[in-house]
Amino acid sequence: MNTIIFIIGGIEKRKVFLNKTDYERFKFLLYICNNSKSIVVRDYKNSTFEEKFNLQKGNTLVDIGAYCLMPNHFHLLLKEKIDNGISLFMQKLTTAYTMYFNTINKRSGSLFQGTFKAKHIEEDKYLEYLYAYIHLNPIKLIEPEWKERTIKNKKKAEDFLSLYGYSSYFDFMGINRAESRILNRSVFPDYFQDEVSFTEFLGSWLNTKETTEV
Repeated sequence: MNTIIFIIGGIEKRKVFLNKTDYERFKFLLYICNNSKSIVVRDYKNSTFEEKFNLQKGNTLVDIGAYCLMPNHFHLLLKEKIDNGISLFMQKLTTAYTMYFNTINKRSGSLFQGTFKAKHIEEDKYLEYLYAYIHLNPIKLIEPEWKERTIKNKKKAEDFLSLYGYSSYFDFMGINRAESRILNRSVFPDYFQDEVSFTEFLGSWLNTKETTEV
């Protein structure tokens, strides 16, 4: 089955996550939309954020290996489980979040770009690199040109990542949280034996100019 990285942004590069509530809504949708059954999100409005990730659902459409949410776009590393599973999942995910965002912000129309970056992954080394690419993306928020000019303050970058809760970084760092159930890491190569090896892996990429855009 396909393994693909998706990068999807807002129309005209507009922000699609405006606050913590938006980020948490999207993380819940990553979990609940990965579901062969139809869903009605309002049915879960009385559940706490933690309770939502214990909800029962049907068979999953994809396996999610990593993700990162940025103010105006998001990254997903997906492995397809059934024919057309990725397309179905992405349609459910973006439609559900657009409906939520438009209702909250009293707007209408599309939220995400009609076309988006999607790249099939065939090489093991490239797949390993994507874990750095995805999880280091938030550094752009404090050092927009770090990939071109190398990192100015590595300690500041590492501290920022340790506080940025809108990616799967915490899950690879062994931090127990409800949204850890978004991922199914067992079907992806186990590049990192523990959080130490993961930290060292990211650190090695912070010290190089060889990072490239996907």
